[in-house]
Amino acid sequence: MAHVHLVIGSMLGAAEYVAEHVAGLLEQAGHQATEHNPARLDEVLADPDGILLVVTSTHGAGDVPDNLQPFSLDLSLKKPDLAGRRYGVIALGDSNYDTFCGAGKQLDQQLCELGASRIGERLEIDVTRHEIPEDAAELWIQEWIPLIG
Repeated sequence: MAHVHLVIGSMLGAAEYVAEHVAGLLEQAGHQATEHNPARLDEVLADPDGILLVVTSTHGAGDVPDNLQPFSLDLSLKKPDLAGRRYGVIALGDSNYDTFCGAGKQLDQQLCELGASRIGERLEIDVTRHEIPEDAAELWIQEWIPLIG
């Protein structure tokens, strides 16, 4: 079974709740889930076969949450070769803003540009439409789990 590293970016806690819920569902399916909050690039990349699952809200004007900024900055500065790495993205945001799910989109782009391969589609949860974001994540993760092998 797979080892999934949940890279969490959260300001007010919604993304943390989603990550905790998803971690439980991954473990119920027989996978190993490790939550990284705050995430450190070297720790996450220490497992060469691990799958990354970014779970992040968007802060301010499309910004990466404070606790995830060092991880994102390390990706930009160190530019690790992520060829062969697989990842997924769960992004939370408010569709009333032009920068809807901006942090998730940014991390998705960074990982892709460094050679990683996204598994499935990026989930974008509109918190104005989903009072409980964990419900939207649960539907998505049920479709994502079979894709990780």
